[in-house]
Amino acid sequence: MASNHKLSAARPVSRGGIGLTGRPPSGIRPPSGNIRVATGMPPGTARLGSRGGPIGTVGVLSSQIRVADRPVTQQGLSGMKTGMKGPQRQILDKSYYLGLLRSKISELTTEINKLQKEIEMYNQENSVYLSYEKRAETLAVEIKEFQGQLADYNMLVDKLNTNTEMEEVMNDYNMLKAQNDRETQSMDIIFTERQAKEKQIRSVEEETEQEKQAAEGIIKNMPPEKQVKYIEMKTMNEKLLQELDTLQQQLDSLNMKKESLESEIAHSQVKQEAVLLHEKLYELESHRDQMIAEDKSMGSPMEERERLLKQVKEDNQEIASMERQLTDIKEKINQLNEEIRQLDMDLEEHQGEMNQKYKELKKREENMDTFIETFEETKHQELERKAQIEANIVALLEHCSRIVSVYSWIYKKWSYWKVK
Repeated sequence: MASNHKLSAARPVSRGGIGLTGRPPSGIRPPSGNIRVATGMPPGTARLGSRGGPIGTVGVLSSQIRVADRPVTQQGLSGMKTGMKGPQRQILDKSYYLGLLRSKISELTTEINKLQKEIEMYNQENSVYLSYEKRAETLAVEIKEFQGQLADYNMLVDKLNTNTEMEEVMNDYNMLKAQNDRETQSMDIIFTERQAKEKQIRSVEEETEQEKQAAEGIIKNMPPEKQVKYIEMKTMNEKLLQELDTLQQQLDSLNMKKESLESEIAHSQVKQEAVLLHEKLYELESHRDQMIAEDKSMGSPMEERERLLKQVKEDNQEIASMERQLTDIKEKINQLNEEIRQLDMDLEEHQGEMNQKYKELKKREENMDTFIETFEETKHQELERKAQIEANIVALLEHCSRIVSVYSWIYKKWSYWKVK
């Protein structure tokens, strides 16, 4: 028993207090539950040697392992530290995940603190930048003032170095003073105009606000159906304004594109020739369409001849009616002149009674004189119109004759080929 006790004392103790042989020492009860033996083998398996003991027992005893080499953790004694790298933990229990969560939380806390420090530093730098910017503005104003003074001093030094007379300096001074006075007056005028414009703008804004309030009052007093219609019209107006803005933007972009294309065309001889050819092609196509329309509107030669004869008859009838009207007008003029003469004679006898009638007839006479004065011009215009109509008739008859000759030539050719 004494030898067994010594042997058990020389063996290292595992997590459950069990030696490497798997037998508990005397007087010690193994705890209940599953015990994991740090042997690198699954629990419940033990490789035995030829003599019935575990393999490697003598080697372990000869290495003189100390208990202090086994670090203590929250789960008890761990295995010995070795140079081999293997799986550190095979069971991922609650404590493992809690430790992992604590490590991630600590990392996040560290990162948050770092970001907060950076934010505070940025805010400090921003406030310092704003103060520096204000300071820079004030210093820029001072620099401008000093630059003006330096320019004055440099000009004075140049005058002194070039031995300029005092009279010339005074002349320059007077000229600059007069110029400054003029600019000061213009600035005062501009300032006064600006104040007047601002006052006018304020008055216009007040009037606009009053008109807006009056319009709102009118809208409130309107019947419900008219208010609904007004809201619809207002919505439509806003929509149309938006469309107008969009179309205006498109128009501006198209104008810019047009200007760029015109500049490209101006710098390219080939493009200019292409534009001229396109314009010429457009004119020719328009002329072609016009000729096709005229050809379609024209009928056969007999129809054209009948139409022209009819137009000539109508024109002759119109001329005859105008001549008859002219004859009637002349007769009326003669009759009125005779009446005027008779009235003049009667007026001498009956000055008092016929004064009113004389005025009316005088007025009619003036109207007739106006008509007579414009008669020649009207007659000339009608004669010009008649000449134009006759020229058109002649041109149409010539055209009809050409068409008839073409048709007769075609008919002869057709008859000739038909006979053959």
